[in-house]
Amino acid sequence: MAQFQFVMRSGPTPGVTFPLDGDQLTIGRDSTNAVAINDAEVSRKHARLMFQGGKYVLEDLGSTNGTFVNGQRLAGPVVLKPGDVVSLGEQIVLMYDGIASDAGATVAVSRRAVQQAAPPPAYSSPAPAYQQQAPAQSYSAPPAGKKTNLTPIFIGVGVLLFICVCAGFFWWVDATYRWCVFFPFISGC
Repeated sequence: MAQFQFVMRSGPTPGVTFPLDGDQLTIGRDSTNAVAINDAEVSRKHARLMFQGGKYVLEDLGSTNGTFVNGQRLAGPVVLKPGDVVSLGEQIVLMYDGIASDAGATVAVSRRAVQQAAPPPAYSSPAPAYQQQAPAQSYSAPPAGKKTNLTPIFIGVGVLLFICVCAGFFWWVDATYRWCVFFPFISGC
């Protein structure tokens, strides 16, 4: 099986790497997911990855905030290509890529795997210079179908228009000496 990974570009833990290893993986907020992202924008079972024909296929599992690949909301399964930007909601951005062995990379693993892992070797060689990771770039998910609430704007314009009409009316009444015509209850009329 080919080796692929997600690298979090924005979200609760930027820079964290999620190695993808398995025929069927789930992404979500729940700690039982292969890619567990503890964030309110991520559903408990947000999306599924299936390994088919040497490639991962991504599918949304009816998540509340949606799953996006390169800014397009998923309507069905999509084959991922290295370099694809996967967004979960608006804030969580993951870069899909092939795994490069980088001894200094931050890797996300489950607690079970850490408890079952053997102690690390006493010496590990540094990664060769040609395998250094490129500097992290900042990606932001596009505002997919986000609508602005115009009600406060209409109310503000309406109030401003009402004040202008009232001021204009009182100016006209004063300029034409019609106070007694419109306000006969004023003393002296």
